[in-house]
Amino acid sequence: MRNYDLEFLKHFSMVIGFLMLVTVGLIVGAGILHNKIPPEVDPAVAQRTERRIAPVGAVYAGSTGAAAQAAAAAAAQAAAASQVAYGGTLDGSVIYNSLCMGCHNTGAGGAPTLDHSHWDARLGKGTDTLHRHAIEGFTGDAGVMPAKGGNPALTDEQVIAAVDWMLDNLH
Repeated sequence: MRNYDLEFLKHFSMVIGFLMLVTVGLIVGAGILHNKIPPEVDPAVAQRTERRIAPVGAVYAGSTGAAAQAAAAAAAQAAAASQVAYGGTLDGSVIYNSLCMGCHNTGAGGAPTLDHSHWDARLGKGTDTLHRHAIEGFTGDAGVMPAKGGNPALTDEQVIAAVDWMLDNLH
């Protein structure tokens, strides 16, 4: 072999040796870091632990406990009322002007407008039927009435109030 071939092999061997040292260093470093990461907890084990440490009962603290229960009940009632459309109003005109008039003023989708020519045949079936159709929805030959006017947040009482307001304001 020539002298420059020996020099090349010497430098090449040093580069390969250096790369092997770097590789071994990375493997050792990865192993150390991996051991520092906590293992994942099996969800079944976590559930068993939660059940095991859950409280068995509650303490009734006399009038203090009753006050806390009353406050919780009032908060739950307020949260439920906030889920009712239009603040839970039973004013039929507010509900009509906010929701119903879009169809019942224009006759969209076959909705009867507020005149006797559209309502007299329907009134013959009785107001209970009109209330039920407004609450549950109705599909007839003349058109479609979506359940609760398309707003499921309305209570049955609100729908009845809106229907009664419409019947009182026929012209």
